[in-house]
Amino acid sequence: MGHYFTNEKDLKSVIKEVKMVINQTEYKFMTDHGVFSKSGLDFGTRTLLENIENAHIKGKVLDFGCGYGPIGIYLKKNYDCEVDMIDINERSINLAQKNALLNNVSVKIYLSDTYMNVKDKYDFIVTNPPIRVGKKKLYEILFRAKEYLNPNGELWLVVSKDQGAKTLVKDLGESYLTSVIDKNKGFYVIRAINN
Repeated sequence: MGHYFTNEKDLKSVIKEVKMVINQTEYKFMTDHGVFSKSGLDFGTRTLLENIENAHIKGKVLDFGCGYGPIGIYLKKNYDCEVDMIDINERSINLAQKNALLNNVSVKIYLSDTYMNVKDKYDFIVTNPPIRVGKKKLYEILFRAKEYLNPNGELWLVVSKDQGAKTLVKDLGESYLTSVIDKNKGFYVIRAINN
């Protein structure tokens, strides 16, 4: 298998439904081959969502690299906000649309290579970023987020210590007001404010 941030047209589709509990609430998601964490909610995303209540989410939110949709759907279900969800992977987009219906939320979901199709500004950008795209592309994603955040808008992300979280916190601090909200089994939940 290649990576979930590419489109593999020949990859066999085997859609299955998985149930997951996030902050004491059960959700159902359709997943498939070729998408990130197809067997259930990964630990990093779970850690991010368990800490997101500290963000006081409101206004317009962008779920960057939405995959099959757990972040954006969770935020829409639990906060009074408008949610846009983007991904480069067509299979992820199709699943996210199905999952929005399955979980009874109204969100805007569309295909975008990084910010190519993003036209709006947001109060929050929330992401479990695709680390395996490499440092150059990852930094482009995270630092260009400033262009799509309102003044004092917040970028929330989760990164593993093993994947350079400490360095990333330091580097983000050059462009954002940055803090580590939580550390859980090597995963850092990071808030970067567009100041």
